[in-house]
Amino acid sequence: MKKFSVPCNFGGATSPFSIYIGEPEKEHHPLHFQAEWLTNHRGGTISPKVMESVASLHEIAKKNNVSLEELCVYALSEFGDKLQNAEAEGEAAPPPPPAPKPKS
Repeated sequence: MKKFSVPCNFGGATSPFSIYIGEPEKEHHPLHFQAEWLTNHRGGTISPKVMESVASLHEIAKKNNVSLEELCVYALSEFGDKLQNAEAEGEAAPPPPPAPKPKS
């Protein structure tokens, strides 16, 4: 299980909040239970963009028979490196990276 900090909305204010990604139940979104807890106990919501991105990564992980948590680590590290390079050169943020191909 991997810990990530994602933007969440708390009454109109956006703040980082820690989520954990592992292998989810088949019937639920990978962040379903954490999103539900955040809403019920803290009055917050996970960014819809984060929810969509994690759902997309989950589909890619299933299709390619790779670990969701490792795919998330890979995607964020690739995107973070490109973002850091773009910021250093004064460029616009790059799009998120494509998913890695499964190992043969």
